[in-house]
Amino acid sequence: MHDRVLPLTPPPPPEYLRTMAGDPIVRVAGISKSFGGAPAVRDVSLKIRRGEVHALVGENGAGKSTLSKIIAGLIQPDEGELTVDGQRVSFGSPREALARGIATIAQELALVPKLTVAQNVYLGAEPRRFGVIDRRALNRRYRELAAQTGFDLPGDAVTGTLSTAQAQKVEILRAVSRDASLIIMDEPTAALAHDDTAKLHQIIRDLARGGRTVLLISHFLSEVLALADTVSILRDGALVRTGPASAETEASLIEAMLGRSLGSVFPLRQPPPAATTEPVLDVTDLRAPGVAGVSLAVRPGEIVGLAGLVGAGRTELAYALYGHARRSHGTVTLAGRRHAPRAPRDALRSGMFLIPESRKDSGLVLGRSLTENVTLATLRRFATLGIVSAGRQRRAATELADRLSIRARPSSPLWTLSGGNQQKVLFARGMLATPRVLIADEPTRGVDVGSRRAIYDLIAEQAAAGLGVLVISSDFEELVGLAHRVLVMRGGRLVAELTGDRINEHEILTAAFSEEKKQ
Repeated sequence: MHDRVLPLTPPPPPEYLRTMAGDPIVRVAGISKSFGGAPAVRDVSLKIRRGEVHALVGENGAGKSTLSKIIAGLIQPDEGELTVDGQRVSFGSPREALARGIATIAQELALVPKLTVAQNVYLGAEPRRFGVIDRRALNRRYRELAAQTGFDLPGDAVTGTLSTAQAQKVEILRAVSRDASLIIMDEPTAALAHDDTAKLHQIIRDLARGGRTVLLISHFLSEVLALADTVSILRDGALVRTGPASAETEASLIEAMLGRSLGSVFPLRQPPPAATTEPVLDVTDLRAPGVAGVSLAVRPGEIVGLAGLVGAGRTELAYALYGHARRSHGTVTLAGRRHAPRAPRDALRSGMFLIPESRKDSGLVLGRSLTENVTLATLRRFATLGIVSAGRQRRAATELADRLSIRARPSSPLWTLSGGNQQKVLFARGMLATPRVLIADEPTRGVDVGSRRAIYDLIAEQAAAGLGVLVISSDFEELVGLAHRVLVMRGGRLVAELTGDRINEHEILTAAFSEEKKQ
């Protein structure tokens, strides 16, 4: 399995590799942590050595993020010891961990939307003059940092206006600016495009070459093998093994993570519907914010991939189709009827369902239960005279949770579920809505390899049941493995349609970049 095809940085020099034999910067011994009686980390012991890139891999729910949060001071362990630079510590907050040289880039971004990029990067560490923030010095430091990292991001941009990928860059810049000796990166490239991912990989190598340590948590196994010196594999909260990354392959990592071999990453692709089949979704010259005249068709039983670079207009197109953004021109028909939703609820009632790019910001209510989240879009179905039947809700949610292998109780709040199970909850909500068209925007972002296969199976099953499926993804291999056709966007327009043997990563990248190369 190949998660990404990425340019590799040069191998580290021998003197760098020799530092791995030195004392650990962090040592965890017998660490355990439970939530609500359910163990998240069980008796884990490992050493993280100075100057290495140490990767943690495992399925969602394996304990990777919990262990990293204990090291970062976000949560406290129930049992065990944490040692930093040879001294036993007990962090009560991330600030205490930062004071000991440990910085974190969290999987869920933690930025202040109304502040500028520069202000977010130096938040809490602003340069001051006579007790007042020195904005000139702050902006100068930011420009120097941006030049050092190669991230082209204006310091005066308001953070709340940034895309997910741009916001991720702000988190990375913040951690680098703290001059930490250990930087924890939890899925740092999940929202980055290919070129930005390559830049971050170079930054990670440069940090390690300079004697800093990077604790990398990633679902992209090719990324782990390209970057890591050491890999620790977790399964069901316990440590399976720790060893040199050079001794691992993607297949060996998957087998250790799952306790079994995965087999094929993608389900067997069914034949596409006949070209003469009437489309279930027909779009003609659609114009909206970020969309500059798009025409496309999706037939029942067809999976259509939508590719493009960040900012190409893919998510904007989904929003325009779903009534989240007002369109200025064009016609759309859904199942033979005119489709002009003024709000997402209109699109939902017409037979369209959108799985959004960010499950945290736009998809789930993390503080509410699994039952409430699954039935959120179909509450009327469970109501009599305006009163919702909790029992009917729970039975429907339980049936779908069992069908999708969501490992959680109906009453479990969503924040306690792994990323893969959270994503399955969105699919369960969509299945309960019985749509005619399913739009899935980045359906496997931040999802482990086992859950990823389960989601691919769900998408294929929905298409086999007669739905038209539009999959938007920055993972081009995902589109190659799933789609009957791939449409490529650039600058708000469709610039290529790929079918048959032309559905490959080279063709997608060529179409996505070709115009930029001409300019």
